[in-house]
Amino acid sequence: MPAGPGIPGGLVVPESELEERFSRSPGPGGQSVNTTDSRVELVFDLEASEVLTARQRERVVAALGTTRLSVTASEHRSQLRNRAAARERLADRLRTALAPPPRPRVATKPTRGSQRRRVEAKRRRSETKAGRGRVRDTD
Repeated sequence: MPAGPGIPGGLVVPESELEERFSRSPGPGGQSVNTTDSRVELVFDLEASEVLTARQRERVVAALGTTRLSVTASEHRSQLRNRAAARERLADRLRTALAPPPRPRVATKPTRGSQRRRVEAKRRRSETKAGRGRVRDTD
């Protein structure tokens, strides 16, 4: 993964830390759809990973709620394209989990001008409504 929020130096997960499983895909295909193992399940064990630092591991586990990250891909006919899709999906999940949380919102006070405009609008509205009373004869 390229460098980004939460991953200042980028991240490369070695092949040895990924577990791939193949099965028959329920997705698109022709005559060989029932015989080809084109569905890919990619499993990444966060606890056993040597790539992630302790802080990154804690952040990912807290964000995902699990110590094993599993993604599947079966949208393509070929196993090779499904493998690439699964790796991209895994990278996206890791990237979002490693991103730092957004800064908390700092509450601000309304400006003096906005307070004055609000009170002035209320006064005008009050005068408008006050002028809607019954009409009385002034004899």
